[in-house]
Amino acid sequence: MIKLIASDMDGTLLDENGKINGEFFHVLGKLIDMNIRFAPASGRQYGTLYRDFGNFKDQLVYIAENGTLVLYKGKELYSNPIKDEYIAEIIEDAKKIPYVCLVLCSKDCAYISNNKDYLVDEVKKYYVSYKIIDDFSQIKDPILKIGILDLSGIKRVYEEFFYPRWKDRLQVVISGEFWLDLYNKDANKGNALKLIQEKLGIKKDETMVFGDYFNDVEMLKNAHFSYAMENAPDEVKSHANFIAKSNRDNGVVETIKKIVLGIN
Repeated sequence: MIKLIASDMDGTLLDENGKINGEFFHVLGKLIDMNIRFAPASGRQYGTLYRDFGNFKDQLVYIAENGTLVLYKGKELYSNPIKDEYIAEIIEDAKKIPYVCLVLCSKDCAYISNNKDYLVDEVKKYYVSYKIIDDFSQIKDPILKIGILDLSGIKRVYEEFFYPRWKDRLQVVISGEFWLDLYNKDANKGNALKLIQEKLGIKKDETMVFGDYFNDVEMLKNAHFSYAMENAPDEVKSHANFIAKSNRDNGVVETIKKIVLGIN
């Protein structure tokens, strides 16, 4: 019996236009009636996730900022801030790379280093609460995650700059075509999911998970009913026990309907 369902957002629950299929909310209502917890698990900001779930937003478990922040019914269960000295060093590293935008993510706000409209528009997709600032030293909030945005593609920045320099101190994870995330070694969606399972008394074989990218791998490993999306890279699929239809084909909803609700 499934008691907990966790789903990534971009490329998974969201369609190719970044929208939640309207049918999902009907399914979510049924899950809540069955006392099955649902957890959006994303690199997105908590405030953005909270906004996106409408009338159900106060009934969900939230795994935000790639697992560095967990909240349930408005109560913070877990957070994992980065050391201040690491943050200062990453800021200096980013200054050496042309065209990148740095995003420092606290619990309540994303601080960005660039006011160019095309970069701000990309940031706004994931962060409903953000501030453009000239000097990151003004930030007083603990920083949970650092995002690196490069609209020319993030692979080069990952391979040439951040992964070699930071792999031994922080997690360095490509989380999308244009995004690279850095956060503490012991913080990830999988550990966040494990914490939720322990808090709620839910077993691995009572958990269903959906994901499509490398920042979902640890989460896929912490559920028996682990589904990689059809649109996921093959390496991500290798860590899942099952494959769901693509996000374009409403794969999360179709799988829940079939496996959990018994609707074909």
